[in-house]
Amino acid sequence: MSAGAMPVAPPLPATPWGHLPPQLRVLLITGEPRIGTGLAAALGQDKAAEIQLEVAASAAAGLARLRDEAFDAVLISDEPGVIDAAELVEAIRTGSHDEQPILVLDRGEEPQLTALCYDAGADACVCLRTATTRALIWHVARAVERQELLAENRRLQLVRRQQLDAERDDADRRLRQQRQLLESLPPPAADGPRLPADLADHYRELLRTCIMMGGGDPPAELESLVQVLWAGDVSPREVLALHATAVAELVGGLGSRSARHVLNRADLLILEVMSRLVEESRRLPHPPPGTDA
Repeated sequence: MSAGAMPVAPPLPATPWGHLPPQLRVLLITGEPRIGTGLAAALGQDKAAEIQLEVAASAAAGLARLRDEAFDAVLISDEPGVIDAAELVEAIRTGSHDEQPILVLDRGEEPQLTALCYDAGADACVCLRTATTRALIWHVARAVERQELLAENRRLQLVRRQQLDAERDDADRRLRQQRQLLESLPPPAADGPRLPADLADHYRELLRTCIMMGGGDPPAELESLVQVLWAGDVSPREVLALHATAVAELVGGLGSRSARHVLNRADLLILEVMSRLVEESRRLPHPPPGTDA
């Protein structure tokens, strides 16, 4: 194994959630040989799952084994003056891979041990005086299952972040394309009509409505917007500029949310607006009201 590489536990046999896996490879870290001997004998008698128990005779030996080998779970026997379980849990969490299931075996002599071990990152703290062998096996299985779920959750979060990053890059590309399109169009006449002051707010609210509606027919406000644009003799370049500004503001305020839905709905809206303006120009080819004939 290359220097610095962490061993990764081999995949367990496919086990339905909530069931005991057929076999587990477990490392027990203890300074008392009788604990390892007694635990191995007890686990061997319970046939609910095949537990391959291996023993490390000290904290240092346990850490060394974990650097070189992979185990489905680690059991730490808390032995005051010999092995500090909470301290060892923290050391394993720091030096091993994040998904390593860790359980502490407690003899009930230290009331605060459970809290200390959970604070350090243990998956469970089991009292040897009261737990049965079957209960210990279930604790180990639950710890393994919990770490698998955490690992899957981290994987899904990573996939989601990558998806959002890709969507953000796509949004930036599409917004740049819109700006390039605007720059390629002729500028509006210097003495042309000015856009109504509240038109940007009107368009932004219409875009939000389209986004919230998802699919389906365009909102009723669309027709009134088209009439305002037509009556104001707003040029295609000005309509696109109005649209690009509204979209950029909405995308910029999304934070960690998806931009794809916003862009898709925005594209549908501008297509609908432009097509209706074309229809209006065909229906009323003469100058709009308020202009010289």
